Amino acid sequence: MDRVALRGLKARGHHGVFPKEREEGQTFVVDLVLGLDTRPAAADDDLAKTVHYGIVAEEVVAVVEGEPVNLIETLAERIAQACLKHDGVQEVEVCVHKPDAPITVPFDDVTVTITRGRA
Repeated sequence: MDRVALRGLKARGHHGVFPKEREEGQTFVVDLVLGLDTRPAAADDDLAKTVHYGIVAEEVVAVVEGEPVNLIETLAERIAQACLKHDGVQEVEVCVHKPDAPITVPFDDVTVTITRGRA
């Protein structure tokens, strides 16, 4: 399976279990790896035969900016399901970063990574 990766998609969302997170929001960063067969697109040099990563990026940002959830696990699942709606995408790895998580000790990042495929 071939891979198309999008790294560092940034969007502001209001996800979290604490009222301050829901009220003020924060920046989330998303990395995606889409699994698909790119041979048909390459053979014909045809965008319609692959995934349009620009559209995927816009859809992912819309999910992050959309309805708040408590957990980044839930956010990652919603992002994965949006990616799998694209015909050619057979598998997706989603990593959601929450660099401003409400943690009381020094840290660099908090992430949740999931992999989902077509059922």
